[in-house]
Amino acid sequence: MGDGDAVNTSGRERADTAGYAPHPYIGGRTAVLRALAAWRMRWPGAPRVVVLTGSPGSGRSRLITGFLMLCDPEYRERLPLDDLDPATVPPDLPPPAVPSPVGRTAAQVLWTLADHFGLPAVGADDIFTGLGARTEPVTIVVPDVDTAGPVRAAHEPARLVRDVLVPLAATGTVQLLADVPRELAAELAGSLPAGQAQLIDLNDPEWADPEGLVRHAETALTPSTGAAAPPYTADPAARRALAETMARRAGGSRLTVQLAVRSLLAHPAGFDPADASQLPGSVGEALDLHAIRLGADPRTLRLMLAPLAFAEGEGLPVELWGALADAVAGRDMSRDLAEGMLLTAPFVQPVETVGADEAADGPVGAAGSGADVAAGEGRTVLRLTHPGLAEEIRAGLPDARDAQTRIAMALLAAVPGQDWSRADPYLRDHLAAHTLDAGLLPQLLTDPGLFTHADPVALRAAVEAVPFDALGAPARTYLRTAPLLTRIRASAGMRAALLETAFVEDGLTPYAEVLHGLGLDLPWRTLWSVPLTGVAGVTVGALAGQGGDGTEAVGAAESSAGVSAARPVAALLVPEGTPGSRPAGSGGGPALLVHDLLRPEYVDADPARVLTHSDEARAAGPLGLSRGSDYLRVWSRESGEVVAALISDTPFTGADLSPDGVLVVATERGVTARQITAAGAPATPAAGPTVPVQSARVPDAGASHGLEGDPS
Repeated sequence: MGDGDAVNTSGRERADTAGYAPHPYIGGRTAVLRALAAWRMRWPGAPRVVVLTGSPGSGRSRLITGFLMLCDPEYRERLPLDDLDPATVPPDLPPPAVPSPVGRTAAQVLWTLADHFGLPAVGADDIFTGLGARTEPVTIVVPDVDTAGPVRAAHEPARLVRDVLVPLAATGTVQLLADVPRELAAELAGSLPAGQAQLIDLNDPEWADPEGLVRHAETALTPSTGAAAPPYTADPAARRALAETMARRAGGSRLTVQLAVRSLLAHPAGFDPADASQLPGSVGEALDLHAIRLGADPRTLRLMLAPLAFAEGEGLPVELWGALADAVAGRDMSRDLAEGMLLTAPFVQPVETVGADEAADGPVGAAGSGADVAAGEGRTVLRLTHPGLAEEIRAGLPDARDAQTRIAMALLAAVPGQDWSRADPYLRDHLAAHTLDAGLLPQLLTDPGLFTHADPVALRAAVEAVPFDALGAPARTYLRTAPLLTRIRASAGMRAALLETAFVEDGLTPYAEVLHGLGLDLPWRTLWSVPLTGVAGVTVGALAGQGGDGTEAVGAAESSAGVSAARPVAALLVPEGTPGSRPAGSGGGPALLVHDLLRPEYVDADPARVLTHSDEARAAGPLGLSRGSDYLRVWSRESGEVVAALISDTPFTGADLSPDGVLVVATERGVTARQITAAGAPATPAAGPTVPVQSARVPDAGASHGLEGDPS
């Protein structure tokens, strides 16, 4: 949200009659800087909370940046502090905490603060409590609140104000400065008792800086060394006169001045500095006057820029610009775009993006899919020079929602064969945001491929913005899984694996099967899931046969015929009274519930007949199991490499792995069985244990806590 180039402070440019130099980056705003310096040094009578606001393009972001320069020891060394008004220079204190909200959710901003201050928090309330318990005040500056959130239509700035800034402002040990959009500023300032908050609106006469705006325009009009320039920019007196006219016409809007200067410098011909009517009085007029001066239709210019006004994230890939312009205009815009580069140049900014490599499946290190689109390569995208310009273009369309609908449909049509693995990263990550703004997102949320390949942070933000009752079953499954997906830096393969289990848990097996058809080589196939609560441990084994008198036929089980005939099962340690369970021993206490290992069905059998695998049998198997409080790793005994990893949003209460590679896991939510399919796992599960077994009544020390439960 920049507002032009840095202001040159050489020569006669002085902030006021006292002879002080203006701030070299801001070029003015002395009254506001004095108020912020008093806030920073906790001057008697200064408010504890300052809320900075103004219209889009008023220069809030630039002002905050320049003030933070005065608060940072490293930057202070580069600034001419002795030449500045002393009342605008805060004392040399440790720099404040500055959590950037750009593209982040309110929760991410809050946890950034928790990390900065080293707070041992579990939930949001713990963070506010931890800050309130500090003996010394903490200073926090939150700039650019209007840029919060990965999805524009999800209204994250409002959530950031209500869920983070209002509680921070209410915390007595917090000294807060926040740059907030005008529609939210009064809400934040009004949340505190009188005298604790100060609202600074840069558009109010009290804080206006007409001389600073003239200086801003004059500096922007100064030609670079050696560049050919028209007389009205090359001559200092003419440049000053033009800057004064520009500033007066712009009515205090830095953005309007910035666009007017960019238009003039991009195409100096046809401009008469003596004709003030050629200078804009608003952002919209800056667009229209530029088009008219170049002999173009202003509406055509706005249609060309409309796709960029709706762009999400860092910007729109240039390859998509033409198709989206056609969609918005309802006609072929290729010729307009080909011939209109000079027309759009003052309003478009190319941005070099930096790709983020797919992670190796987060902190647990599972095997990746190998099929992810390479995300480590940067590329050039296009965006408008200022969010205020995008707001003006969207507001000027006859039907913004219809335009967004056309854009969303064009983006969906651009997915090759509806194969999200082959789609442009912009399509994968941001189509949901466009369809949300168009009111069409629920119809999109039925595709497991999209759930797998889309950026989980952006997709989660979009889905959470839809009323829950409007979501279908697949979307609800995604929504409850999304916190785990956003918690870990997982590859598409790991996201698909976690979603596959979630679909089985929710009875949506056909959606789980779709995930196995995406070519991602998932590390497991979920065999079954039961929503049991209170499971304290699991053990895998086999159900021994019975003799003619109904007694346990242990001898038969130890023979090869008995082994092949044994039925593989999982014994679940459950609370007494659980339907279908039987006492685990005499005298009451926990009970045992037997479930088929490979099929989704309970087994009505005496738990005494369940035979568990011996330590020798487990050691002879190709896979081993390691466990933490919220993660599991399955590793190959031959290579020592992790072949599958599982992380949970609820603590594990039991886990066991059969020699055939069936992993049974219990959490607070229930029990699931997964057949490990990754490299190094057995090809198919056998009908029963293929190694000697022992009675389940004798605890198996190697069964990852087994029937004993989790001692941790």
